Amino acid sequence: MMQPRYTKALGGAIAGAALMAGTLLLGQEPPAGDAPVLSLSQAIHVAMENNRPVNIAKLDIVKSQWAVAQTKTKRFPAINTYLFASGDITSPTFNFPAELFGKVNGVPVQSKNVQLSLSHGVTGYASAQVAQPLSQLYQIHLAIREQQLSADLSGEQYKGKRQSLAADVKQAYYAVLQTESSLDAAQALAKQYEETDRVALQYLAQESVLKSDSLQVKAKLAQSRYQIIQLRDTLDTQKEHLNELLGRDLDIPFRTEAVPPISPAEMDLKVARQTALQQRPEIKEAAIDVSRANYDKKLAKAKYIPDVGAAIHYLDPINTEVLPQNILSAGVELKWDPFDWGGRRDEVQQKDVSLQQSHYQLQETQAQVLLDVDNNFRKLGESRSLLEVAQAGRDAANEKMREVSDQFKHSAVLLRDVLEQQAAVANADHDYEESLLSFWNAKALFEKALGEE
Repeated sequence: MMQPRYTKALGGAIAGAALMAGTLLLGQEPPAGDAPVLSLSQAIHVAMENNRPVNIAKLDIVKSQWAVAQTKTKRFPAINTYLFASGDITSPTFNFPAELFGKVNGVPVQSKNVQLSLSHGVTGYASAQVAQPLSQLYQIHLAIREQQLSADLSGEQYKGKRQSLAADVKQAYYAVLQTESSLDAAQALAKQYEETDRVALQYLAQESVLKSDSLQVKAKLAQSRYQIIQLRDTLDTQKEHLNELLGRDLDIPFRTEAVPPISPAEMDLKVARQTALQQRPEIKEAAIDVSRANYDKKLAKAKYIPDVGAAIHYLDPINTEVLPQNILSAGVELKWDPFDWGGRRDEVQQKDVSLQQSHYQLQETQAQVLLDVDNNFRKLGESRSLLEVAQAGRDAANEKMREVSDQFKHSAVLLRDVLEQQAAVANADHDYEESLLSFWNAKALFEKALGEE
């Protein structure tokens, strides 16, 4: 029952929304097709492509992906080289006392003291090391997974930016629709004043009405024309704002079109809740934080594992006479701090508390999302009902205006009755336009609560 009433209630709004901005002034219509039609989906697509804050958030994803690639390189062997060249200041020497190497057949191998300089001129050494982590591979795997979660988090933040932008574009688009509808109603009212003025001038010539009555009609007509100018200026400003959101030139002309009918989520709160829980980036971000806290705890526990790796070392002294050259060795490296005075245990406990906090935060985020959906669902229903009431009042006022105008032409009612009814039509139009704008805003906020783009 509600959907047909919704369609009927928005009939006037959709018809007015299909008109381009500033099409009529004082009942004159410019040639059709002056500006291209811009649908709501096209507006959102253009905004997603050109909006600068959204593109910044998109580049954060790329940065996170490169960070993942950087972390993966830690699984491969680490190659270090070192070169030290220097000139000796103290001239180090090796002293070999007499008979240091003993005697052979009673004859000393070395009969006197010998001094050998370490080097002559520039000396130093070159070294190289290749170390392949072994036990650390588990920690590296955890770090990679945690970095991937950071990339996933950047992705959800990017979705959040897109959804916020989509909501802003929808509200700006709906504002244009509402103003176009107001402009259409104001132009129709101006036509009524013009017709009333024409008939009043005839009656004035016949001395059937007072001149003050005729002047009052002209004043109402001038006021309605001024309102049309105001609405056209407002429409131009709103279109410039929408073009700015789309990241394009402010003066690009466009026409809006009708908004699609009501969606199933707007009719069923259960469907709306399920949709929000699946689409809202805040929930996914909170879930990612839970996973990250879990990996943080695992990394803290992994610090109990000693660092074990395979290594190859190469050392080559430079410009020395007595030191061995080209020393190459291979083996296993182990590094571990057996006593840390409970530091590792305290860190694990800290990470465990953080994990519990992230679980609570996820539950709180889910509850806040559901509250947001429920609240916007009810407000949307209220605004839809109010729009139906305003539409009914507007239709009744317009029909009464038609009847009174027809009676005035046949001198069945006074000019005062016509002016009063025209004021009633203006009030009914005002109430309808306010209700329409309230409905569009409620619809945009509800779609944002669902996490839609």
